[in-house]
Formats: sequence, structure tokens, C-alpha cells
Amino acid sequence: MRVLKPIIYTAVASVVFASCKTSINTIPVPNGAENVINIPAKKGTLSEEQVQVWSHMDLQTDSIPGMSIAKAYQFLEGKKGVPVIVAVADSGIDVEHEDLKDVAWVNPKEVANNNKDDDNNGYVDDVHGWNFLGNKEGKIVNADQLELTRIVKKGMDKFGDKKASEIADADKAEFQEFLKLKEKYSKSVAAHKQELFNLEQTETRITQIEQNFNDVKEFLGKENFTIEDLKSAKPESAQLAAKIADVSNMLTRGMSEKGLLDYKKQLLDYKKGKDASKSYDLDFNARQTLGDDLYDINDKFYGNNNVIGSKDLESHGTHVAGIVAASRNNNKGVNGVANNVKIMAVRVVPDGDEHDKDVALGIRYAVDNGAKVINTSFGKAYSPNKQWVYDAIKYAQTKDVLIVNAAGNDGKNIDIEKTYPNDSKDLVNEISDNVLTIGAMSLHYDENLPATFSNYGKMNVDVFAPGVDIYATFPKNEYEAISGTSMAAPSAAGVAALVRSYYPQLSASQVKHILMNSGLKVNFDVIKPGTKDEKVPFSDLSVSGRVVNAYNALIMADRIVNGKK
Repeated sequence: MRVLKPIIYTAVASVVFASCKTSINTIPVPNGAENVINIPAKKGTLSEEQVQVWSHMDLQTDSIPGMSIAKAYQFLEGKKGVPVIVAVADSGIDVEHEDLKDVAWVNPKEVANNNKDDDNNGYVDDVHGWNFLGNKEGKIVNADQLELTRIVKKGMDKFGDKKASEIADADKAEFQEFLKLKEKYSKSVAAHKQELFNLEQTETRITQIEQNFNDVKEFLGKENFTIEDLKSAKPESAQLAAKIADVSNMLTRGMSEKGLLDYKKQLLDYKKGKDASKSYDLDFNARQTLGDDLYDINDKFYGNNNVIGSKDLESHGTHVAGIVAASRNNNKGVNGVANNVKIMAVRVVPDGDEHDKDVALGIRYAVDNGAKVINTSFGKAYSPNKQWVYDAIKYAQTKDVLIVNAAGNDGKNIDIEKTYPNDSKDLVNEISDNVLTIGAMSLHYDENLPATFSNYGKMNVDVFAPGVDIYATFPKNEYEAISGTSMAAPSAAGVAALVRSYYPQLSASQVKHILMNSGLKVNFDVIKPGTKDEKVPFSDLSVSGRVVNAYNALIMADRIVNGKK
């Protein structure tokens, strides 16, 4: 493909675009600049504040490959944007959070809590969005099985313990597929049990180190000590000497007592979730008891308006929403990427795999109620009713809605291994041009740039965005840093919302390609996600070979719309 050199593009842009008689949304998005910023990776330890905002930083200014958010807003000074609704299809969102309450979408056609469907859209009192994981009696679902578990359960119900010789010819292919998935399920259950055991062992070891720190502090008679203090210590017993050596080893390896306690908290939270998980429970069926027919896409008016879900059990959706649009410059918590945004809450994701019906209807709800960007930070390996979701994606395209989708966290090549939702049935041809799939990157502008967990794909991942240790909103007015392509997608969705706010003439397809083509070009080798040290060109990990940059995206959008430098 021929590339427009940046100097040539700048010189002719005003002539080409000013003389164009067609509408703005038909103008092709230019290929991005091929120039690369060659800056050494940031050295030294970042401050806590820097770590919390790294995804907004600027490569040239800070040596951190953030999205240049401050530069973007400097460029926007004096410009006026229009409000943009961003739907977050996810778990519950704490719309009462101090940093989200002012950016929560409010349905202008609905009267709150009057128990009427004022706007006649089929959803009663949908003031901030809709919860598809509930029923009209107010019940909600928090946990669910993996799709693999559901498929295996259906197979067990149908085939039981029958042998191949007992299966009718018409069912033989289905039976063979069931046996394959049943074996995979059994291996997954075994791996899950092993993980729980390993977590238990790790917790025990951390508790031991924590006690060693306490015993050493008591022996030294002070709360804070150095490695030199430990070297000069004269323990009175072999047991105490072993504890001092253990603590010294931790400090030498860069682990502080505070870091240890922070890690222990994260471990316990993760372990608690794994212990409570219903992912592999064959008999769990909470979602199936809500009253709607899970396998009838036309049975769509179910659920309730509890978009928060449970503040104690759900945090993912709240975190995603904050990345996109937490209130900016209010002296609280964090700044979201985009201003002029209202967050529509669409609760479709449990702790487990989402159902295709809920996803498809959630997308359609968002489209029908005015969303121009939909963030989908979820995914699964199997999708029995994938056509419903494909149809919803294509419906969104007809309404000019951009879907920003997380690539997934398996460290796999999704050009080979399917993950859902996606926009390509055969992993080659897109069903529409309104889905932007995002891989996750870290703050390290070197071989460690891509997140170790991120999925990748030269054909099915479009661009990378910040997704490691992203600090954002948590329920109950809290804030935490977590990682995932789930965080990379809303980082990009925030930039897309900025573009759609200040350049509303542009189509969803144009905005998709602007984010891809305007990103920073990376031309060095990196460690391929999912491997220990295998090196590949960063350009092999996505269609664009780039990382999202808000400033560049706005510059490109402005040139398309206004035809000037």
C-alpha cells in the first residue's frame, strides 16, 4: 500500500480537502506518518503520581508512550465539542461514584422511579441505562458459568454416558465435538484446582515473610531499617538469623514491606474471586432462572434498571467507565480521557462468561438510545449464538456507531484462535467496518512494550493502547490500578469519543481508521505476548503496528474536516 509522506500530506491537504465537493464522511482517512520517535525508554523509578497517570503522558516529553492527553487538550483550546454518549457494556457501574455521577448518562425521555416506560422503548425507568442480568422483580445475577461449561452441560444432558456406538448417525458429529469439549473442560477444571492450590501456597509464603518483617523490626527496635542494618545485626539464634536473611533477600530483590502487603491484598482479592467462581459449576443456572428465554433473541424486554449491580462484588465496569470519562479537573481521584461524554451503563457481563443474547441486545439498546461509541471489554472462547452478536454489530454500523473491543488476555494470536465477540467470521474478512479491536501495552518503550498477557494478531488486532496498571475508579469512591485489554479498550474509546465530540462530521469508520493510522509507529522488536523471550517486530502484532495517540488523532481529524495544517 502506498504511503503518504507526512511533508507531502501537509502541503497538499488544504488543497485536496478544500476543493472536495463530497461530504466529509466520505473522505478517505490518510495513511499515517511513517516517521518514528526514537527515544530511550524511561530509566529509574516513577513516582506514585506518575504511575497513576502514565497512560496520559507523552513520549517526547516524558519518555513514556502514553496517549499525549495534555497535548490533545492544548490543541482543543478554543474549540467547542458536542456531547457524546459512550455506552459501557460491562458489569455493573457505580453511577453514584464521586468521579462518575456527573458524567453518568441520564435518559432525557424517562422519569425516574415512576415505574413507567415513559419513552416507550420497552425498558421501564431506564434512567442511566439497562441491566440485562436481572428481571422485573429486581433480582440480579452476579456470577455465571463459562460458555465451555454451559456447552458441556448441554451435551451431558443430551448424551449422558452413551458410547459412540449408541449415537444416531445424525448426532455423531455433535457427539464427537462434545467429547472434545468435555475433555477440554476436564483439563480446565484440573488447572483451576491447581491454581487455587498454588494461590494457597503463595498466601502462606507471603504471610511467613510478613511475620519475618515484624520479628526483625522487633529485634532491631525500629520500624524502618536498611539492608546495612541487617548486615550489621547480630542475631541471638539460628531461627532469627534465617528470618533476617529472608528479609534481606527480599529487600535486595527490590521488594519493600509495603510492596509485599500491597501484593498480598491483590492476591487475596484475586483468590477470593477464584474461590467464589461459578465458572466450572455444571449445575449453576442463576441466569437461566430470570424468566426470559435465553435462546430466543426476540424475547428482549427483560431485566431491570439496576445498572450498579453490586458495589461489593463488581468493579470491572466502574473501572472501565472511569478510564473513558471520569470527571476531569474536579480535584477528585482521576481524570478520564474524554470530556463532553456521558456514560451509558449497559450491564451484560457477569463474573463468568456473558451470554450472546445479552450482548446482542445490549449493543442494540445502546445504539437505539443514542450511543456513538460502545466499549466492549469482555470476551470468551465459545459463542453458540454468535450470529445474534454479528447482526447487532452490523446494526450498529447502519446507525454509525463505533464499537471499541478488547482483544483479550490470553497472550494468543487471535488470527489463529478465535475469541468472541469479533468482527470476522473467518478471521480474514470483516463483517463491518465499525469495530476497533485493541491490544494492551505497558509504559516501557522497549522490548517490554506489549503487555505479556495481551492477545495479538496481524489481521484481527487493529492497534495497541495503554492497558497495564491503569489507575481509575472503583466502587464506593475508591480508585485502583489494574491491567488488561479491558483497560486498553476504554483508553482508546476515550480518544474515539474525543474525536467524535470535536469532529462529529466524521463517521464511525473514519474514526476507527484515524485511531489506527494516527498512532505512534513502533519499529523495534518486542517480546511476543505469551512467551518468555521470543522477539518479533511490534508491527507483527497488529494491523497498524501503532499505539493510540490522542493528539495525533485530533490533528488528523482536524485536517480531514477543516483541510488545514
